[in-house]
Amino acid sequence: MSFRDEHNFSGGPGVLPPVVLEQVRQAIEQVPEAGLSLLGISHRSDWFRQLLDTAEARLRDLLGLDASWAVLFLQGGATQQFSMVPMSFLRTSGLAADYIESGYWSAKSLVHARRCGSVRLAYSDRVQGFHALPEADSRRYDPAAAYLHYVSNETVEGLQFHHVPGHDEVLRICDMSSDFLSRPLAVDRFDLIYAHAQKNLGPSGVTLVLLKRALLAQLPTDLPDFLDYQAQVTAASLLNTPPVFAIYVVERVLRWLQQDIGGLAAMQRINAAKAASLYAVLDEFPDFYRGHARRCDRSQMNVVFHLPSAEADQAFLQACEGRDYVGLAGHRSLGGVRASLYNAMSLAATEDLSAFMREYARSRA
Repeated sequence: MSFRDEHNFSGGPGVLPPVVLEQVRQAIEQVPEAGLSLLGISHRSDWFRQLLDTAEARLRDLLGLDASWAVLFLQGGATQQFSMVPMSFLRTSGLAADYIESGYWSAKSLVHARRCGSVRLAYSDRVQGFHALPEADSRRYDPAAAYLHYVSNETVEGLQFHHVPGHDEVLRICDMSSDFLSRPLAVDRFDLIYAHAQKNLGPSGVTLVLLKRALLAQLPTDLPDFLDYQAQVTAASLLNTPPVFAIYVVERVLRWLQQDIGGLAAMQRINAAKAASLYAVLDEFPDFYRGHARRCDRSQMNVVFHLPSAEADQAFLQACEGRDYVGLAGHRSLGGVRASLYNAMSLAATEDLSAFMREYARSRA
């Protein structure tokens, strides 16, 4: 891994563990047990079926998933799930669905849901500029909703839920694309979880979907197979040609989480230390590094801030490039600076950036 790879703070695709990158490099040349390049192995082969089974077993182990959960490796990213969820659970329900609009990506999900049925905004911070998340108060949520949908971590604004919103009696559906497997998860409080891979799990091309098997009985029967969770479960993620390469990387990352990191509690401790390192700088220089998120809603995955002006933002980003800190430009919708600290970003690299930010702020005082 080069210095620039190690210091890639991009919002996605995220940096991968060096050990996984080396395994992928070797597999592209030849997967020893298959005798072929990873890029040429058939998705119908026994080797790939075993890979899918191993990846699922690793995921079940990390999360403590029992047989009541189905695990899918799909395509289409979170954007496809924005449509599959309301097509499956809203369109024929006769009810309204509760949606939390907490940032850029949850706002995107609303567009698709409204095409399928009635949507109620249980919370929106749009007018205020998406600086804060709702408090942990179930009274704002409809106990008779078709389901509650929210995004657990807003990558653009740097906001992360540190509680589970809603009523446990209502289907709880969550887009965890940017913080999935970054911390322990009370999976039984959810009914459907989805996460595309390109933040914490691997490259783009595959999306993990976890759903309770009991939900399959209530699905409509008129959906195209590709958009039908039941058809995908029946086909065991092989309804159509799957992204073999992306799934291989995900399986290797899951192995890294299990064996090298030691599980999700250990991963959370590392992620908390990384985030604390950067937020300490923001708190030390609040007039220079102006954090976007309300302090109690700060994300451990995405640290988002502005400097005193757009010109100052650009000067800082250019200085970072000169030190080989890359991927720090904020999302195009918000601007500013965003340091993404996904699982494979090391604590040492984060502390390097923190030290530079202190040095830079003092040089401008």
